[in-house]
Amino acid sequence: MTSSQFSFRTVPEMHDSPFSSGAATPRTPHPQYRPAKSLPYELREHCLIYFEEGLYSQALNLLLNLTTAGGSTSSTKPAFIPPPHHLALISTLAVHPSLTTRAKTAEKLEAANLAIKYLAFVNRTVGPMNANVQDAFVFLGPGTSSRRGGASRRTTGGNVSPEKEDFEIIDVELANVSSLWARAEDFWHVVGWGFNCSVVHKKRWERWQMWLEYMVGVLEDDWWMRPAGEQGNSLIVKYLNAEDHGTVGEKRIVRAIFADGSPRSLAEFKEVWSNETRERKTNTKADIVKKGTMKINIEEGEYGDYMQSSEDELEDDVVAESVINPHLKSDSTTPRIDGSLLLGSSPALQLRLRLVAILVLVAKELPDKFVSYPNLCDIYITHIRPLPLPTFSLLLSPPYLRFLQLGEQSDLVQYIASSFISTSAPRMKFDDVDQDILERCVLPWPANTTSIDDNAKLGACVETLLRLFNNVAGLQWTHRLQICAEQGIKAREGNATHRRKRKGEAGSGAGTESDRAWLETSGKRILGVLEMAKQKRK
Repeated sequence: MTSSQFSFRTVPEMHDSPFSSGAATPRTPHPQYRPAKSLPYELREHCLIYFEEGLYSQALNLLLNLTTAGGSTSSTKPAFIPPPHHLALISTLAVHPSLTTRAKTAEKLEAANLAIKYLAFVNRTVGPMNANVQDAFVFLGPGTSSRRGGASRRTTGGNVSPEKEDFEIIDVELANVSSLWARAEDFWHVVGWGFNCSVVHKKRWERWQMWLEYMVGVLEDDWWMRPAGEQGNSLIVKYLNAEDHGTVGEKRIVRAIFADGSPRSLAEFKEVWSNETRERKTNTKADIVKKGTMKINIEEGEYGDYMQSSEDELEDDVVAESVINPHLKSDSTTPRIDGSLLLGSSPALQLRLRLVAILVLVAKELPDKFVSYPNLCDIYITHIRPLPLPTFSLLLSPPYLRFLQLGEQSDLVQYIASSFISTSAPRMKFDDVDQDILERCVLPWPANTTSIDDNAKLGACVETLLRLFNNVAGLQWTHRLQICAEQGIKAREGNATHRRKRKGEAGSGAGTESDRAWLETSGKRILGVLEMAKQKRK
């Protein structure tokens, strides 16, 4: 097979490991996890007492020491892991406002940081299946009083059965009515609210980001470590099946992934805890966290400038407001560099795409458990197609698409391109892409409307398809390829005569120059890809 007759399907599957740099790597067998071992009764009793007395840091340090005993993840020695309802409480501690944005003491904030560190360490050490997250991370729904269906208050002394201790509750509100698992409707409620925070509640997002990074990593690992035929029992399928069957549930799931902080999105995906975004007022210089910005790195115990009292907070609020209301921004003909802002920061956009990729896996492997792959792509298009140009272009750029398998990257871009391209263009097949298909069906065509926005978005799709093909197979520069590319650039620029007015805008001309700049820039980048191919030919 020559590079001009290349199939993305011939490339090995790709998989990202959680808390990695995000770069896709060839799919490999799951890591050699250590086996898990239940806590002995005496140690479990110590942890329960710590939890019920609110001594969370002491309980978590004890658990960390117990889990680390025995060596690295390559060790075959079993690691002590607490029962599921302990893990559920620890997950709540990692994100609850009373230990994070409204923490009154450094010890409480330390407990939240230890909680997310411990969860990540357990996932890396024993994996989600050995840790029994299936039983730990169960959404019970608002108003639920107990994770154990009315289990009795824990007692101490000789009347306690060590074998039954795992099934008794921890007598604290954060393990019951105030737990994450009792407050949230389901996983997608948390996803939607978390991503809403990434846009309009930046302080809360700092904590939800950590939690979502952990949970998405768990979902990925849980899926990939299961042998073929058993993925129907995975945690992601469990969360999908918690939804009502039908397009309404499927669409709500995707709406959660693309939650953007708009009034409609905030109304659908509300805060998990009452007044969750309210922050504790601090008037002294001795703040809970030392002022300064640090990189968030859960593995290294770095949690950023969380809870800092900063003079930049007002500026952050202005930035957030300008993102929600683009007309507040100063006019500029230069395309905005960070197009992810309307869907949150770059880490938020990456998490969104990791969830997109997980759903694609389920749709392709287990459509009866969720929805068919083509139908899922149709739902994705309804959310991606209307995005503003900066966000659209960034979302469909190869660095962000890397979370999908190569064939799926091509599929998604082709699906979106086909929704924009002229009806006169030959129809593409969504199985393979070769250079002839690019030259006949993609490169020379304008959009099916005269909108500058649509033509620029089609240009972004054309550029991405060229880059994907060039990165994997290598474009073979020819005069025909050059002519087709130049013809398409000219056709799109000539076809783009007006700017579609966006909802909420006072007029249609405010961003015309900016949109046209995006269109012209996409043409220059396309020619740049061809120039690289031409130089390789020499």
